[in-house]
Amino acid sequence: MDANTTLSGQSSLPPLLEFRDVTVVKDEKKLLDSLTVTIYEGEHVAILGPNGAGKSTFIKAVMREYYPLRGEDVIFRVGGKDVWHVTDLRSNFGIVSNELQYTFTREITGRDVVLSGFFSSIGLWWNEATPEMEQKTDEVLRFLEISHLADRLITTMSSGEARRFLIGRALVHDPKALILDEPTTSLDLHALHTFRATLRKIAQAGTGIIMVTHMLSDIIPETSRIILMKDGKFCGDGPKAKMLTDEHIGGHFGVPLHIREEDGWYYVTGY
Repeated sequence: MDANTTLSGQSSLPPLLEFRDVTVVKDEKKLLDSLTVTIYEGEHVAILGPNGAGKSTFIKAVMREYYPLRGEDVIFRVGGKDVWHVTDLRSNFGIVSNELQYTFTREITGRDVVLSGFFSSIGLWWNEATPEMEQKTDEVLRFLEISHLADRLITTMSSGEARRFLIGRALVHDPKALILDEPTTSLDLHALHTFRATLRKIAQAGTGIIMVTHMLSDIIPETSRIILMKDGKFCGDGPKAKMLTDEHIGGHFGVPLHIREEDGWYYVTGY
């Protein structure tokens, strides 16, 4: 049994996210439909679903970019709090996504990309880093083993190298969880290998990983819980070995398939 799990199977750490009956509507379209979920600090969770399932919208709700419809039974709580200053909230999470990477099109060094995490900006520009920020940045660069790339421009890096600096940017605040939105898109095999190793190192160091993906191969062995999502709803939630089966995943994606497990990684064939 994990040290952070009680005999009842529930985490002894406080809830990081508590959603109950969360419904999000935009332009008269229901994007999230009565979501109910609790995710605890230190949990490694994968939210798995097809494109258009509402996974990215869920992240935007976590980060208070979207708010739910009001209702008596609605709970919309992060870190035990109902009301947050958005800047404080976002320092509790590290976000890594393709959308974020596409915004780093200016000539910014890798080091400045990491430093910009302190200011929630794209580069430093008018912001001035403190010695403490510089020291933390050096620690993150060493931890991610990218110090040798720190002076290179982000626009000259491969997708995999740039992704590691975005992870560094997300880690400077020592977030309670790292949220990854379809993180392996555009990565070649070498970059994918390095990226996976980086995520495993972060998970083993104690930072929670919330992986949002449609690819089983993105799910690192440290992940213990799978949440299935489709049409704006959570439609399955349980231990990894129970959820990642031919029946569950084939039915969820609507295709015949076979799932095999190898050294903690899950792969799909036959579709």
